[in-house]
Amino acid sequence: MYIKHLFFWFSLLLSNVAQAQWFEHDEDFHAADSLLKESSFSIHKDNYFLTGIPLNMATTRENADVKYQVSFKQRISKKPLLGGFFPYLMYSQKAFWDIYASSKPFSEINFNPGIAVVRPFYFKGKKLSYASFSLEHESNGRDSIYSRTWNFLAFSLKSQLSERWTVGLRAWVPIVDKEDNSDLVKYVGFGEASATYQLKPGRWSADVIFRKGSGLINYGSLQTQVNWKPYRKESYYITLQWFVGYTESLIDYQEHKSMLRLGFVLKPDGMSIF
Repeated sequence: MYIKHLFFWFSLLLSNVAQAQWFEHDEDFHAADSLLKESSFSIHKDNYFLTGIPLNMATTRENADVKYQVSFKQRISKKPLLGGFFPYLMYSQKAFWDIYASSKPFSEINFNPGIAVVRPFYFKGKKLSYASFSLEHESNGRDSIYSRTWNFLAFSLKSQLSERWTVGLRAWVPIVDKEDNSDLVKYVGFGEASATYQLKPGRWSADVIFRKGSGLINYGSLQTQVNWKPYRKESYYITLQWFVGYTESLIDYQEHKSMLRLGFVLKPDGMSIF
């Protein structure tokens, strides 16, 4: 019931009539223009297709896999809501495919829909930044003892500090109401930090995402990747990704993994919003 009330009030906020102007300074208008240059329907998180092997155990047909993600967002209005926030709908789906096993089953699919409001602004007058509030759900769509689900309210800040550096901080209030994964919070923690560095702008870049679990030392995760764009005018990259830690997938969130994967990735144009 509590979750339903949260969704109701958040949806009510997004349904307010958009106002013609909410920005007080010229720099706010320029920040909004940077957001509006992007298509209303666009890439949300990285869209990728990767294959790889574990580094912490012997490789077999059962533990080598394919991981892919489809992620997009829809800006609901060209005009901001109260306070200069733009409303968005978001959806991401991450799948783990045991393509090398004899029957080639999907071992896990995670679904992540959400709604958000995003405020563009310039930090210290010249660093393009985005602040966002979101209400999100993540689950694996299963039932019984295989069900994994949680909801969370999140706040994030993303800022382009220079031509080469983009950094982000994200914190969330987890809402876990299922008995079978009541300890999930211990592994997903309460926030994450991210950074992107342009090794060679327009051609080479590196990403890192660090998530801290609630334990003092244990839990959490680290994902790093190096991206190479073979053709400047194309929008895809060849990516080498390393993930180590917990909660790469929901079904085995308690299992520590170390996976090295190689594949293709499509990234948002410019700086990602979230």
